[in-house]
Amino acid sequence: MPRHEMVNNVTHKNLRVITRHGPEFGDNVGTVMIVPTEFGDIQREYPIFFRQDTQGEFMSVALLGFAKDENLFLEGDRWDANYVPAMLARGPFLIGFQQREEGGDVRREPVIHIDMESPRVSQTEGEPAFLDLGGNSPYLNRIAGILNGINQGIDVSKAMFAAFTAAGLIEPLKVEVKFAEEQYDLVGLQTINREKLANLDAQTLHSLHRSGFLQGAFLVVNSLQNVQRLVDRKQRRKARQSAA
Repeated sequence: MPRHEMVNNVTHKNLRVITRHGPEFGDNVGTVMIVPTEFGDIQREYPIFFRQDTQGEFMSVALLGFAKDENLFLEGDRWDANYVPAMLARGPFLIGFQQREEGGDVRREPVIHIDMESPRVSQTEGEPAFLDLGGNSPYLNRIAGILNGINQGIDVSKAMFAAFTAAGLIEPLKVEVKFAEEQYDLVGLQTINREKLANLDAQTLHSLHRSGFLQGAFLVVNSLQNVQRLVDRKQRRKARQSAA
């Protein structure tokens, strides 16, 4: 069960975080949630799709493999890509909020929390959270940037999907991938309708461009070429396993 604590340099002065990758850290997942603020990095290596939760809310996901627990970018304890999606790169950290009174006003401020039950948490191994004199380590500062990007991206995501829906751009897509002795049918995925995107009327096109969402739509469409690259990864892995 998770045990969240607000990070501070007294209680957690000896805190270290293991940053290598592996199934033992929960990295063996076929998809991971992503946010629009990282689409530019994601689309260079991963296919981007949309999914809806039980309430009908959209989210963006990066496809990492064809089975639920298959991450084709996981090579031993190494992540074989130039960019690790933020929701995995954040490790055991997450954003929490605390209330702070200032000038008679109560403000809700984001603060860094950590799941102390995470297998990444250590006292002896990994990256230190704090410097010897108590300041944030470069690693913790990087994590703060990642968490800030996630927090901002979640807000952007809501507006982006509202704009895509209003423009009628989202459509379901069934991904079928066949290998010699197995087939994967990925259902529940959605994407941008390429034809509708190319034929947007001037007013909608201007509105999407002004809001910054037009670029996001094209990044999603362009990312679909990475499905074939994912197939190639799967085939290389199967070839290595057969040769072993």
